[in-house]
Amino acid sequence: MIPPGQTIGIVGGGQLGRMLALTARRMGYRIAILDPDPACPASPVADLALTAPFDDTAALHRLAQASQVITYEFENLPIESLRLLASLCPVHPDPSVLHICQHRERERDFLQRSGFPAPRYAVVSSASELSAAQKSFAGKTRLKSSAFGYDGKGQLSLEPSADAAKAWDKIRVPRAILEEHVPFLRELSVITAWDATGGSVTYPPFENRHQDGILERTLFPAQVPETTAHHAAQLAGQIAKKIGLIGLLTVEMFELPDGALWVNELAPRVHNSGHLTAEACPTSQFEQQIRAVCGLPLGDVSPLSPAVMFNLLGDLWKHGEPDWAPLFALPGASLHLYGKAEARPGRKMGHLTIRSGTIEKAIRLGNEALNPLRQAAGLPNLA
Repeated sequence: MIPPGQTIGIVGGGQLGRMLALTARRMGYRIAILDPDPACPASPVADLALTAPFDDTAALHRLAQASQVITYEFENLPIESLRLLASLCPVHPDPSVLHICQHRERERDFLQRSGFPAPRYAVVSSASELSAAQKSFAGKTRLKSSAFGYDGKGQLSLEPSADAAKAWDKIRVPRAILEEHVPFLRELSVITAWDATGGSVTYPPFENRHQDGILERTLFPAQVPETTAHHAAQLAGQIAKKIGLIGLLTVEMFELPDGALWVNELAPRVHNSGHLTAEACPTSQFEQQIRAVCGLPLGDVSPLSPAVMFNLLGDLWKHGEPDWAPLFALPGASLHLYGKAEARPGRKMGHLTIRSGTIEKAIRLGNEALNPLRQAAGLPNLA
């Protein structure tokens, strides 16, 4: 066990690193951050902020020397850097987990070899390979970059008649996977936490709704039958056990109209869809990550109330800082702003969580609170 008072290292200083750091400090831990950006969101709340590239050997050694355990907040990291850290200090989840989850080909291969349900796919590295692969799919497909994709970036939806050369030129990546179109009913995510003894807890499923490839809102608990919720939690646990998890794993899934669940993506970290656990559960995903990597007992994940989280993107800042006062006046509302210096369209700047007696009421209250801000920025109303 790594008790409070010790130092937790975090590779990455974005909003997830910031929320991890704030939670860890409340629990009595010290925090060391490594990030190339001196103005990253986590820097102001860290005890030690190392500003250096993620492959800077000297900085990696300094982080390891300062920390009793190290974790990370996103996947697009040099795997050799994590392996170096792991040779100097415990790193959770293990770099082998990151190696699988940070690359779609390895992720899909792991799921396929392990027998977990996932969409059919083909690996392509040229326009001619893409053209040949298209012939093996009967309907629409989705082309996804093999690496460095997030928030819908590096993805294209293709009709059966789509020109392979134009699609390959547009996506501009060295390798990609072509995946069958999935006519899903809804997207779910399940966050499961595992400790070094094999103990685990799993949050009830979250229901995610996207706009232009970016998560727009999350409903919790997901409005699905109990059998579906149980199946989703069981599937996430099986994947976590197979992958050898210590820490958190988020499993994004498609629920099909016949009730089947297919795995979409794996993220070995805290996740955007789990932000609302800070208000909706006795133990937030951030505290759960700290507990898991430090060897503390895992916490209660029972929902305290229905909740809805709305992402706040940089588009809202079109005419300057929005007027947040009405949101603070809203019962059951919690506003989180990430301290980012520059607001850009599509950039996640914060989120709003609404707790209420029902999901429907939480959605209505959130829409009513955010629509005036959207109107002021020239954006369409939420529905």
